[in-house]
Amino acid sequence: MRWWSVANLVSNTGTWTQLTVQNLLVLHITGSAAATGLSMSVQAAPALFVSLLGGAAVDRWPRKLTVAVSQALLGAVAFTTALLVALDRIDMTSLLVLAAVTGVVATVDGPACALLGNDLVPVEDVPSAIGVGALVHSAGRLAGTALAGLTVGLLGTSAAYAANGVSFLFVASVVPFLRPAPGAVKEPAVEVRPVPAPEELSVREGLKFFVRRPRLVALAGITGISSVLGRNYGLTLAVLVTGPLAGGAGAFGTVSTVLAVGGILGAVLGARLHRPSVRTVGLLAAAGGLLQAVAGLSPSLAMLLVLVLPMAVVESVSDTAGTAVLQTDPPTRLRGRVLGVWSSIGTVWGLGGPPLLGLLMEWAGARGALITGGLLIAGSIGAGLLLRRRDLPVPARATGREALGTAA
Repeated sequence: MRWWSVANLVSNTGTWTQLTVQNLLVLHITGSAAATGLSMSVQAAPALFVSLLGGAAVDRWPRKLTVAVSQALLGAVAFTTALLVALDRIDMTSLLVLAAVTGVVATVDGPACALLGNDLVPVEDVPSAIGVGALVHSAGRLAGTALAGLTVGLLGTSAAYAANGVSFLFVASVVPFLRPAPGAVKEPAVEVRPVPAPEELSVREGLKFFVRRPRLVALAGITGISSVLGRNYGLTLAVLVTGPLAGGAGAFGTVSTVLAVGGILGAVLGARLHRPSVRTVGLLAAAGGLLQAVAGLSPSLAMLLVLVLPMAVVESVSDTAGTAVLQTDPPTRLRGRVLGVWSSIGTVWGLGGPPLLGLLMEWAGARGALITGGLLIAGSIGAGLLLRRRDLPVPARATGREALGTAA
């Protein structure tokens, strides 16, 4: 697990370096901010349409081999881009094609890497492993964003892509040496029967399981409303800081740094969760919504900074708890497909959330969007938890005190 965490830190650093440089490269080629958004959408779009197939592939293929091959393919794409940039043969068309290929491979690589990490620890430590993964992701994002400018300034744009390619190859080289921990979830035997039944190979099975599992549907609803009406702090807080609070780019940079620090602290706390539940995710998301509403009332940048840290901590812990539920609730044979369903849903939120939030900001302003969104998040989740509590069955012979204990 230590080797896997180190490999993921290297890979995440390389990925965020490339993502940062790619936005700068698109701006250099086209001079258009819209084209930058297009390149990001093209890379994200495959998750909407291909994630179900990617999840099915993860369930069918040996996990370590799947991760090694997908990492090698992502490395090949990065090296190809580096070569085209170095030869000055890169254009918008080739960049979009390479971004689309990256997105397709990522639909397999994402769930495969997540589940491989779970295989390296005992079952009871899976939530902690997910928390460690969140911590590694946050640290890699900070390091990669910082290294992007340094790499381009000293070695050029192509070097950033080449460095990311090396990071993928490092992960692929570590995978063969990983061994499952005693007590870890074992992958199902490859040959349970000579010819698997068509239903067992169908992506539909994962979708049916997800839809028929109330706790996963509730988790999707909680995460969805939080993603659309909150969490897009890069948009809402940027407008709040530069508008009503009369700050500049430097002030928003400070807010972003505090958000990143809060994300790391939240990942550390999330790693200490042993039995996360949908109820835990809901309560944390509701608390985050209330904090967001209070942040919308901030009279000064100093007060906003005081609120931003717990907002980021709560969001990070909630994400860690939700991911733990998602990766441990389905049976082992379906986890790849369930993650594929989740990736498709998350892409809808990712693509639809910012425009909807932008419309809300046009109507209510930055403060109004933060306050309205936060109250809607807390109110919706609170109402859902109350309805769920009322619907819980009470044993026929239970006393009043026992009935209250069951409902709680």
